[in-house]
Amino acid sequence: MTASKNSGRPKADLSVNFAGVALKNPIIAASGTFGYGVEFEDVVHLSKLGGFVVKGLSKEPMIGNPPPRLWETAAGMLNAIGLQNIGARAFLDEKLPKLQPMKDIVVLANVFGYTREDYEKTIEILNEGEGIAAYELNVSCPNTAHGGLQFGSDPRSLDEVVTTAKRVARRPLIVKLSPNVTSIAQMAYIAQEAGADAISLINTFVAMAIDPETRRPRIANVTAGLSGPAIKPIALRMVYDAAHAVKIPVIGMGGISTAADVVEFMLAGASAVQVGTASYWDPCSTEKIVDELQRWCEDRGIPRLADLTGGLIVE
Repeated sequence: MTASKNSGRPKADLSVNFAGVALKNPIIAASGTFGYGVEFEDVVHLSKLGGFVVKGLSKEPMIGNPPPRLWETAAGMLNAIGLQNIGARAFLDEKLPKLQPMKDIVVLANVFGYTREDYEKTIEILNEGEGIAAYELNVSCPNTAHGGLQFGSDPRSLDEVVTTAKRVARRPLIVKLSPNVTSIAQMAYIAQEAGADAISLINTFVAMAIDPETRRPRIANVTAGLSGPAIKPIALRMVYDAAHAVKIPVIGMGGISTAADVVEFMLAGASAVQVGTASYWDPCSTEKIVDELQRWCEDRGIPRLADLTGGLIVE
């Protein structure tokens, strides 16, 4: 173990593993907040991150929802982008080649569809690409008229779409779960039994905002997904519940903006985390959290961060 140049203390090992995917640290930039990665190349040192998840990819390009699509709330943000993306084929042709020379970067592809066949076809297209470490199956987006949340909130539909995706996926399959359910533990278990290699949670909460002067919704879609620090305590509880319901790895997210937040999610049972909304108020937040996490561990004499996963002490 090498010594830190700044403190003289041993340098903490931040590396983590889940579903056969090795990360240098647990910080993953969340889907929908980091573009296709290449857009952040001049802003963030991508090689410092554990990895990043590209925007949700569909079989065909999608234009998304009409504006306004974003609204800042107290301690959070509403968004109803509607999974605007260039499509899986264009991603392989236009974006992925620009990422391939960056050898030290872990790329995860978020996959979305309106039907089981859409998910299947999208994954089959992405199977042709080189340099994708895993797929994240988006069954929890609340901002589309069909698919998305419908799959993530119904046990039978979730089982069917995960089974379909697993059958064709040539890479580890992460299932991104919705918080808009009665029992997150039940949905986590269903995803596991259907073949998921890992689960990630939580996606956003269905929410809305109204302009009292115009009496109109702040978001053209009327409802939107709430994210940010406001949802962190609920996200933390759901990660804890899910981690106790399954044996596969859990990736936690929901309001993470500091190293202490990361540690909380790992103690609750997460093997890695995703950072999303924080990148809106500070595009460099993911990189800063990595540095802060290194110092946090070294200041407390923690040699290996992965040992904290599931380490919550309950008397």
